[in-house]
Amino acid sequence: MFKKCDTIIVEVTALTSYGVFVKVDDYTGLIHISEISDKYVKDINSFALVGDKVKVYILDINEEEKQLKLSYKRCKESKKIIIPDLEIGFKTLEEKLPTWVENASKNK
Repeated sequence: MFKKCDTIIVEVTALTSYGVFVKVDDYTGLIHISEISDKYVKDINSFALVGDKVKVYILDINEEEKQLKLSYKRCKESKKIIIPDLEIGFKTLEEKLPTWVENASKNK
């Protein structure tokens, strides 16, 4: 029914210090705390509540036990980092002042 790399919606059934247990159809699954975010997760309760529906990515399936290993962070769209055009080198205040004044007048 499910296969690796699928994205599915699951229901949260329990929260523990190490992850979130979920269910979907006759499968149970775990979203380990390391698969919730790339950043430090201080409190698992800030992620979800029992009964919440969550979109997750299937990392692995144990068909015999009907268990899923899941990831929340891999389901999120990657964030593009926008790097502004930067001027290389240093300019004096006298050289930069006209540009600052022009930009400030545009933003009014």
